Amino acid sequence: MSVSTTFDLLLRGGRVIDPASGIDGLKDVAIRGGKIAAVQSDILPASAREVVDVSNKIVLPGLIDTHAHVYQYVTGRFGVNADMVGVQSGVTTLVDQGGPSCMTLPGFRHFIAEKAQSRTYAFLSAYLVGGLEGHYYPNLYRPDCVDIDATVKAANANRDLVRGIKAHAEIGGFARWGIRVIEMAAEIGRRSDLPVYVHFGQLWGLPESGTNGEDVDTILTRVIPLLRSGDVLAHPFTRHPGGFVNREGEVHPVIRAALDRGLRVDVGHGSHFSYRLARKAIAAGIVPTTLGADIHGYNTHVPAPAGTPDEAADDENHPFAGQAKFSLVQAMSSMMALGLTLEQVVPMVTSHPAELLGLSGEIGTLRPGVDADISVLVEQPGRYILRDNEKTEVIADSLLQPAFCLRAGTRHDATAPILPRAVAA
Repeated sequence: MSVSTTFDLLLRGGRVIDPASGIDGLKDVAIRGGKIAAVQSDILPASAREVVDVSNKIVLPGLIDTHAHVYQYVTGRFGVNADMVGVQSGVTTLVDQGGPSCMTLPGFRHFIAEKAQSRTYAFLSAYLVGGLEGHYYPNLYRPDCVDIDATVKAANANRDLVRGIKAHAEIGGFARWGIRVIEMAAEIGRRSDLPVYVHFGQLWGLPESGTNGEDVDTILTRVIPLLRSGDVLAHPFTRHPGGFVNREGEVHPVIRAALDRGLRVDVGHGSHFSYRLARKAIAAGIVPTTLGADIHGYNTHVPAPAGTPDEAADDENHPFAGQAKFSLVQAMSSMMALGLTLEQVVPMVTSHPAELLGLSGEIGTLRPGVDADISVLVEQPGRYILRDNEKTEVIADSLLQPAFCLRAGTRHDATAPILPRAVAA
């Protein structure tokens, strides 16, 4: 590289990991005009206007959170500020899961995607109401509240923003209306040629009439045949009935076959996450494809907007009971504490999400010429306690924490108030 070449910024001396480019080693990253200009060893500091020493840090393609809820205010207390869970948490790209619907997508584009400093996409809700305080009102998610034609039309007219479809397969809904909603969501996915992201694990309470003959442990086996290669099974490690681990404590045998035919798995960490069940699933060879954080207003410490419905944690099965702090980066630490390596986890938040979104080569990579979306992390050695909402604790031998990120070359420090603090063992 010629010394006369001028870069705007040089990140110097970090461990650069870019699975999409096959890079893992000590490198320098040069940025010019908001784009990646070069990734190589020993770029001369004099060639850049600004040099940031990132030695002893991990430099990654901008992290991609495949499970966000950022339709703030429109979805009541559910949606949180996009930049708080995005660039202020070291994450450059967010995928809102089911906040906007075919009716509310224009507002999501104008007020969220176009205003946020974080890059923002959506998996369009299969339901007309989208994510409007849906936890409180399950009947808004019945088959009569799905319009296949209108949702396909909205998805196809907004392909720059809509990257998939969101639906739920759980016992509260199945007890009310059976599998029909999932059949409709699968049709939307086929007709729009977009991946369908399916929530598993109980979300809504049962109706007064009970399960109405539905068996929570058959939901997976009935839903998976409706899905295509590239569709997503979410919340594999949920502590609620209906996840990958059945009532007998065994991983459903259909999961392995589903993965073999190309279905993906997203952690969707959230308040559902169970270390106990994650250990069982990982021991059975179930390694997630992507690692969504699933942070929202029900499971994190943010004030509820005035006038929104009261919390109703009326029993131990309440889906959002407990508020153990977490983040996308801490979810990476959780996977490592469960035995996965950093090299296994990094693709879950970079190249794999980019592939899911149909954006390989555009995001989730440090390839020269793409937008300079970069996340810089610190790996702190030591012994740290990680805790889930079952009160299960695991000990991590190191802890990843965000230092800062660049979004199209602009720096954002990791200052989000919701970021968890390290707890020494």
